[in-house]
Amino acid sequence: MHLPLNALRAFEASARHLNLTRAAQELHVTQTAVSQHIRKLEDRLGKPLFRRLPRGLALTDEGQALLPVVVESFGNLQRALEKLGDTRPREVLTVGAVGTFAVGWLLPRLRDFQQACPFVDLRLLTHNNRVDMAGEGLDYAIRFGDGAWHGTQADRIMDAPMSVMCSPALAHGLRTAADLARQPLLRSYRTDEWTAWFEAAGAPCPVVRGAVFDSSLTLAEAAAQGAGMALLPVKMFARELQQGRLAQPFAQELHRGAYWLTRLQSRPATGAMTAFRDWLLAQASAGAGGSTGTSTSAEKLE
Repeated sequence: MHLPLNALRAFEASARHLNLTRAAQELHVTQTAVSQHIRKLEDRLGKPLFRRLPRGLALTDEGQALLPVVVESFGNLQRALEKLGDTRPREVLTVGAVGTFAVGWLLPRLRDFQQACPFVDLRLLTHNNRVDMAGEGLDYAIRFGDGAWHGTQADRIMDAPMSVMCSPALAHGLRTAADLARQPLLRSYRTDEWTAWFEAAGAPCPVVRGAVFDSSLTLAEAAAQGAGMALLPVKMFARELQQGRLAQPFAQELHRGAYWLTRLQSRPATGAMTAFRDWLLAQASAGAGGSTGTSTSAEKLE
């Protein structure tokens, strides 16, 4: 069945306003033209779409069934035309991100970035905070630390305070920091974190003998499965806390660094790089109260 677009547009506008006059004003045609389009559409369908009232319109059951389909179809058509009308050439952007940040923060927002910057062809790689930007051909690297890496410009994305996390079952028996001495203390490659956390909590640090992990993702999974206690960045595991897979038995946090967006100082920024940086920092600022900054280092090695 051939259904003319003008008739469907007249139907959609009239259904939205429930008024022929306002629909005609929006479409820049006469009220008579809108009414004729609707009549033709109803004749083709063999069903009434509106009930004419003294002061407007009301959708019939058939009209109510048709409206969401028409709205979705026009929306899909508009988005397709916008993509075709974007004359900017697609640019490849290669970003290496520490896995914890990629999974815990970036991936849930990836669809928003794709919609905001459709001309960027993103290549996302993950790492465990050790990268060779030149050797791996990275435009950007997102990593955790103090923002001082040799030969890089670094933009602070957000602070990442860490806290003790474990399975809910293990959390039930914890009342004070001293109770942790009875549990395995799982470790990252940053060997002094537990010592620093206990110092901040005002308690002596027990002997740390837990397994060592090179990724916070595997460290968190081990904790969720009951292998012991883990120090993890709270913002990156908010979903697991909400789902009840992890528990945070103590409020005490350890501030040891932030997540940074880094690029080589020798790497000129492309349009795709600028778009990604602006989007990323805006997202982080909106969600974290604006804790962003910039650091440049040519001295301290990672």
